[in-house]
Amino acid sequence: MLQQLFFSVLLFAAFTTKAQVKWINADPDFGTLPQGFHVYKTTDSLDGKPFIAYYAEAILKDKKLHFTTDTTYKRRFTPQQFFEKNAQPLLVVNTTFFSFATNQNLNVVIKNGRLVSYNVHSIAGRGKDTLTYQHPLGSAIGISKKRTADVAWLLTDSSKNIPYAMQLPNQKMIKDSVHNPSFTLLKKENAHFVDGNFTGPQFQKNKFAKWKMQTAVGGGPVLIQQSNILITNKEELKFSGKTGLTDKHPRTAMGYTADGRLIIMVIQGRSAEAAGATLLQEAQLLKDLGCVEALNLDGGGSSCMLINGKPTIKVSDKEGQRPVPAVFVINSK
Repeated sequence: MLQQLFFSVLLFAAFTTKAQVKWINADPDFGTLPQGFHVYKTTDSLDGKPFIAYYAEAILKDKKLHFTTDTTYKRRFTPQQFFEKNAQPLLVVNTTFFSFATNQNLNVVIKNGRLVSYNVHSIAGRGKDTLTYQHPLGSAIGISKKRTADVAWLLTDSSKNIPYAMQLPNQKMIKDSVHNPSFTLLKKENAHFVDGNFTGPQFQKNKFAKWKMQTAVGGGPVLIQQSNILITNKEELKFSGKTGLTDKHPRTAMGYTADGRLIIMVIQGRSAEAAGATLLQEAQLLKDLGCVEALNLDGGGSSCMLINGKPTIKVSDKEGQRPVPAVFVINSK
């Protein structure tokens, strides 16, 4: 178990989260599904509150399943519109955080091995006259050509074709360019990506390495690392104060298991029939399903997952599905 002090580990002796719920196979509700793909639903209560959640399970090595992404430029589509745009795929789910003002992603997106969206690395300090900035590393989940998954913290630069990754959250604030000499970039011969991990004779986890993924989406904070609940909100600066961490909201998350199952979860919330979940409860749910690494994605009114074009949870926005700039997609051959 990782013991680094810079992790925001939300495991308190006086407060333990029991997120174990009973999941029921919901495949028949979504038409014909491929053999390597299943859908599960729960309506068990959580912390004594009404609770509704779904998760899709996909076998990463199943070559009949194709994992990809889709994104827009300075505009947003609803998941249903992405579904139609992508010739009605098996699964569509929201992913990145985004700017309502510009409609642009704030997180990385990789499609067909190409970096098509970048992490926003500079966050302005608060106050009218402040010129201070913080530079956190954003997190992402990726799938390689060999169909292995990984969760990492990324440094992206529009001048680079691929991101650089760390396998631990950066303890110190970073500069904005990979050309800065303070960065230690691993040479290709010294680090290799094998079965979801970087390995090599000189590899150290506090160094950057090229992150060659075929498909990836960013979000944050990371929820699980090495099978332990390790919520790195402090390092990623995603939610401010306790309310961002402990309030119940609709959630979207992705993770993967040691035996090669990709887990995509959506949690309904902000309604009388479903209160939602805290980040800690979300993490516990994913851990209970066997996730060794997992990542929170944009939630709230953005949370939406379609299976064969049919909605899973009820979205929380009164207007219906919220337009988003990027989605994760699974196609079935």
